[in-house]
Amino acid sequence: MGENAGFVSGYKEYVAGMLAGVATVIVGHPFDTVKVKLQKHNTEANGIKYKNGLHCTTRILKTEGVCLLNPLLIPLFTGVISSSKVIHGFDASCLEAPESNLQDLPGDTANAATEVASVVDEELGALMVLSYNFTGAFAGGVVSFILCPSELVKCRMQVQGADSFLQSTSRYSSPIDCALKTEKRRGIFRGGGATFLREFIGNAVFFSTYEYMSYYMHKPLRNASSDLTHVIDVGVGIFSGGLGGIACWSAVLPLDVAKTIIQTSTDKNHTRNPVQVLELIYRRSGIRGCYTGLGPTIVRAFPANAAAIVTWELAMKILGIKHD
Repeated sequence: MGENAGFVSGYKEYVAGMLAGVATVIVGHPFDTVKVKLQKHNTEANGIKYKNGLHCTTRILKTEGVCLLNPLLIPLFTGVISSSKVIHGFDASCLEAPESNLQDLPGDTANAATEVASVVDEELGALMVLSYNFTGAFAGGVVSFILCPSELVKCRMQVQGADSFLQSTSRYSSPIDCALKTEKRRGIFRGGGATFLREFIGNAVFFSTYEYMSYYMHKPLRNASSDLTHVIDVGVGIFSGGLGGIACWSAVLPLDVAKTIIQTSTDKNHTRNPVQVLELIYRRSGIRGCYTGLGPTIVRAFPANAAAIVTWELAMKILGIKHD
């Protein structure tokens, strides 16, 4: 009976995480479209030069209208998987160490026990952050094999708008058409190396930052406002998730730029080595070119994570899952 209840609870939590992932993609996808277009067109030798993310957004809305959101269905599938790291970390960050009745002990003993508990608590926090670091890196590496094909299709669809230099005969009529033609001509796993490195390193940085911020922010806030525990959990989750996203993308954005260039190149013989791609970009545009698209990526961090956590909380409540 207990095993069945656990299965049902786990299933409901998966559904809640899936819905949160969908919310993350819906909120974050327009920013991602702007980022990909900047990376593609602002790093080419004779490409269109956008002044900034706002200029790129204006151009997209003027020439393509609501196509800013297309192709939204492609990242929804993988977004459910990759975005779950935020939800998983948020759920884990809500766990508290069991309380002990140290105040019931004699004076000196209570003080000594409190000091020992504090040291143990600090060590536990460090071990927790380290464990999530390795877990996140491993999970990111595994997920990259799923992300690579879908991101290749997504990126190629995103850059073929009115601002693209692609000939009309070279454009794709649908994501399926894109996937089939890409597999036939260039391989659907083009850019796999860059994707793996981005996810492996990025997830390690995200989890480290997220868990560190969550762990060390919860204790003083909860002690000061014990009646607002749930509100604090949500607030800390959003803030820590936003900072985790910023740290993650600040660390791996050059790899993401290289991935975009590799996956959207129309040259069959274009190098697939991300280091060589970054060297070329650096010679053309310096370090700024390697961080093309940083603006919309940073702006996306907080609203996307907020959407994920709020949706997850609402889904958990509707599904009747309680968490303390």
